[in-house]
Amino acid sequence: MAEKPPVGSIGWCDLTISDACGARDFYRSVVGWSATELDMGGYADYVMNQPNNGTATAGVCWARGVNEGIPPVWLVYFVVASLDASLRQVRENGGTVVREPSGAGGGRMAIIRDPAGAVCALYEA
Repeated sequence: MAEKPPVGSIGWCDLTISDACGARDFYRSVVGWSATELDMGGYADYVMNQPNNGTATAGVCWARGVNEGIPPVWLVYFVVASLDASLRQVRENGGTVVREPSGAGGGRMAIIRDPAGAVCALYEA
């Protein structure tokens, strides 16, 4: 998320899983992505890149360290203007905060569950 993404857009998407190498290899084969290692301090997560132009498209992450406890789903990050204000709205509108705010990609993120049970992340650049 090097550039500041517009509010309301999908700023990123990643998969957190117990076998990041297996998922990396699966999606390289199925989608055609290439992978770039991202140092996480003792292990590497993977930035998955588009086959034709190398543009970073998604992440494949180990379910450890800062990602421990994140559900094994493709997690989309919706860009919000104010993470704190959005989290207040989550709670007021029947959602729950699954993971409290933390630093991510030069901004802050939190994971939420909406009233229907769907999980996503909110990201403030």
